[in-house]
Amino acid sequence: MSEQQLPMAGDAQEPSGNGAGEGPPPAPRQIEASSVRLVATLSVAGALAGMAIVVAFQYTKPRIDANAAKELAEAVTEVLGQAKTYKTIYLEDGKFTAEPRDTTGLDKVYVGYDPNGQPVGVAMEAAEPGFQDIIDLLFGYDPAKGDVIGMKVLHNLETPGLGARIATDSSFVDQFNDVSTPLIGVKEGQGKGGHNEVVMITGSTISSRAVIKIINDRLKAIQKPVDAYWSSIAGTTSAGQRSATTATGTHTSTSLAPVPAGATASSGGGDL
Repeated sequence: MSEQQLPMAGDAQEPSGNGAGEGPPPAPRQIEASSVRLVATLSVAGALAGMAIVVAFQYTKPRIDANAAKELAEAVTEVLGQAKTYKTIYLEDGKFTAEPRDTTGLDKVYVGYDPNGQPVGVAMEAAEPGFQDIIDLLFGYDPAKGDVIGMKVLHNLETPGLGARIATDSSFVDQFNDVSTPLIGVKEGQGKGGHNEVVMITGSTISSRAVIKIINDRLKAIQKPVDAYWSSIAGTTSAGQRSATTATGTHTSTSLAPVPAGATASSGGGDL
């Protein structure tokens, strides 16, 4: 038998891998290069996505603005039934004007005019919390009489079939067509016949009461400057005294178009 030399303990060689057949660990430069590529890829992807959003916004914004203007015109038509055109006025230094120095952050309302160019009322937007979320509405106001002459809920998230009826229940909405201010909410069968009473929806008294409060609060905040502006354009001296030159006419459902600031409203003022 030939003699074979066995390896000594000190002659053992370390495996070239990591014990599992793997190669040597990656070099630090390889890790750094991979991180740089990943960051670059994410940066390019983010920039492209941002550009796509900007392009889409610029493309859709005119359409969005046009639809918003159309919806506003239709809402003003609904709450100011006789109006054919409207003009936006702004609250500046405690007074309403059609030509403010800067409209940024200014409160605004819409003055409606009939086909003969006579003012028929003022539409005001207002919003406050309801039962579940903010209720946003538009209502018409006749400063000459001090009456609310129409109301339309623009947005609400009240309970479907209950609180949401403030926007769809005609028996409730129609009560705002010529009602004295300040409004008073009464439960069905408990009213006293007052001209300022609004019968609330059974089972939806919280939402109904919210609508009434929104209108009262809005009027309380800006009724005086609105009445003052109205006096300057319609010749009235106080609420309840209608100018002889203000045409009452008959109810129409014509759409509105905004009147440029400082321009005279007329039936030819650019109908929608």
